Amino acid sequence: MKLSIVATLYNSESYIAEFLLRASNAAKQLVGNDFEIILVNDGSPDKSLELSREFTKNNENLVIVDLSRNFGHHKAMMTGLAYAKGDKVFLIDSDLEEEPEWLLLFSKQMSLKNCDVVCGIQEHRKGDLFERWSGIIFYSTFRWLSGLDLPKNLVVARLMSRRYVNALLTHMESELFMAGLWVITGFDQQPYKVVKHNCSETTYSFYKKISQFINSVTAFSKRPLLGIFIIGCFIFMISALWAGYLIVNWLFWERPPNGYTSLMASIWLLGGMVTAFLGIIGIYLSKVYSETKQRPYTIIRNIYKSADFREG
Repeated sequence: MKLSIVATLYNSESYIAEFLLRASNAAKQLVGNDFEIILVNDGSPDKSLELSREFTKNNENLVIVDLSRNFGHHKAMMTGLAYAKGDKVFLIDSDLEEEPEWLLLFSKQMSLKNCDVVCGIQEHRKGDLFERWSGIIFYSTFRWLSGLDLPKNLVVARLMSRRYVNALLTHMESELFMAGLWVITGFDQQPYKVVKHNCSETTYSFYKKISQFINSVTAFSKRPLLGIFIIGCFIFMISALWAGYLIVNWLFWERPPNGYTSLMASIWLLGGMVTAFLGIIGIYLSKVYSETKQRPYTIIRNIYKSADFREG
């Protein structure tokens, strides 16, 4: 098979029909009828599964991978990639904020550059002021902490070669951060500037964004642990100097320290820092605990194809 198109479903019922039409037309222009469209239902609470199953009746190129519950966007994407069989794999969101027709542009770029990946990059991040600034802070902080050259304003849409997808699937983490995995997998990856539309409300709440940030940093960076060590050493040095001053002061001048304000402030400051540091260490330990259990990152409940209806 020449091409696989992979997308996830979550609150996507209003977009499925147009997405399938546009994705199919783009794929036919590129490879004829030698393609598949894989939609991964990530426990969508609306009628995305029912509607997409109806489309499989008359679309032999369509495959629905139904997960047993909501596992998260990144894990659903990896499940779709694992099921894809195409020589090239086009990953994209199904909400039409990313255009299915980018497939043709990405394919042309891949041929010109002779690369393994063409990935979409927003020249200007979409959304309101909070979404734009939170994105800037996230990418800047992640690059500084992880040391990875993560492109700014990266979107989901990307066209990948078979060997790149196979290499990507060798990562066995149960807690996934796809943008980081895309980068560390390597190969020749070329950006393509795109304009992402604002067609739907984001499903990433403020809490989800914070959780993703913590997960991404702890998955790809040891610097928070190094920072704890450095700050601990700094506090120890300051404390030692202060203790030395108090001893000298007591031996030669006999002037006891005045008041308890500085003492209580120091106790609360150090207590808060110790609690925060223990929390950071706890996050790393919880990730180790999660990985050692070796649980699958998704569970597939069923797979639907047009052949199922013909056999029935």
